[in-house]
Amino acid sequence: MEITWYGQSCFRLRGRGVSVVTDPYSPSMGLKLPRLTSTIVTVSHDHEDHNNVDAVKGSPFVISGPGEYEVEGVFVIGVSTWHDDRGGRELGRNTAYLIELEDLTICHLGDLGHVLSQEQVEQLGHIDVLLVPVGGRSTLTGTRAAEVVGLLEPTIVIPMHYKVRGLKAQIETANRFLREMAVEEPERLETLTITASSLPEETRVVLLEPKQ
Repeated sequence: MEITWYGQSCFRLRGRGVSVVTDPYSPSMGLKLPRLTSTIVTVSHDHEDHNNVDAVKGSPFVISGPGEYEVEGVFVIGVSTWHDDRGGRELGRNTAYLIELEDLTICHLGDLGHVLSQEQVEQLGHIDVLLVPVGGRSTLTGTRAAEVVGLLEPTIVIPMHYKVRGLKAQIETANRFLREMAVEEPERLETLTITASSLPEETRVVLLEPKQ
């Protein structure tokens, strides 16, 4: 499977004959979303930097809330969380997604704004690749993101929703998160290619370059 990041919380997970695009954003964010075609689009919440489903071609199946879904052999489970640390009173709900593709389980946390409860940790279960927001302000800070990583114990961690060149949102870079994870020289890739048999034995942090 190939994992490509386009900035903010937008990824493409591409397997054999199927693909999933997560949280496509509006051009108003300052980033340019390339032309994408997908089988499935997931939307964590209804904000313009996460819900631009019209930008994805191919008549994808759109998933925009909690529940269990199966589309062309891809299994998706949406788990209800909050966009803030006040029970949604400020920013509303957020959906975290478990995506089972190519014998791998990817968890996309969307704009998670709080440390997960034990019940939510159990709902999410085993995770091979965790896509976690780290930029703070409206999502997890780098410190809280590292705490969530410790609770979920994924094999591979890919930070998202942090400041990159061109992005208009006033959020932090990934630096605090990397310090909290004790990562001095992060692995930087344009695309992560991974199989179930190639997963590392210890937690690995990967910084993807945003593809524009």
